[in-house]
Amino acid sequence: MTDVSERGKAAGTERRVFAAQLEVRAKQDGSGGTRYELEGYASAYDSPYRMFDMFGEYEEVVRSGAGAKTLSENPDVVLVFNHAGMPMARTKAGNLELSEDEQGLHMRAPDLNGDLSIVRDVVNGIRDGVLDEMSFAFRVTRQEWSPDWSQRDITEYSLHRGDVSVVTYGANPATSVALRAEDIGRVIDHLEGDALREAHARLSARLATEAPQTQRTRPLYEVEADRLILGI
Repeated sequence: MTDVSERGKAAGTERRVFAAQLEVRAKQDGSGGTRYELEGYASAYDSPYRMFDMFGEYEEVVRSGAGAKTLSENPDVVLVFNHAGMPMARTKAGNLELSEDEQGLHMRAPDLNGDLSIVRDVVNGIRDGVLDEMSFAFRVTRQEWSPDWSQRDITEYSLHRGDVSVVTYGANPATSVALRAEDIGRVIDHLEGDALREAHARLSARLATEAPQTQRTRPLYEVEADRLILGI
């Protein structure tokens, strides 16, 4: 496997969506109000899924134990709806608990405030069966690529200042990290050193597998990669 951790660090915050087995339990507080306990998995480990980026399609796997380091560092993470808005719970406040097991990243919010409208909306959506997906926002801190760039293994990620989120529709992996054609040249212009060489190697490996095409127009990323590598 080829270590491309530097490339992963440059990617910024990423999000992945998984079907969730969410459980909601209600309880009464001393003043007659309602509190809720929400529990579920925000990620799935060792389960390959298809992804796309500016270089094409590949398979991705979040490996078991990938969250061990970040969880040991007491990251500041919020529970939100659709990755935005008023937090329903937060690790720093002590009402959001995160852990991992063989299945994935587990989250538990044991004391959600039923006076918050967002909490009521999410709870009702889960109970009605219209909310059944979760996502988590993270940064990759260590990863490995197969020699032919067809598989990415995420072996370590950071959750600090990220989130776990109940989502209406998960962002499609086929579009969430894809770039428009006009963006590709700008992205390549910012690659340097190892990251640039790795991008060129991956493009070359992919092009080597393509069937020859008569008078094929070269895509923008090929032209830009060659221009930067060769200094022209």
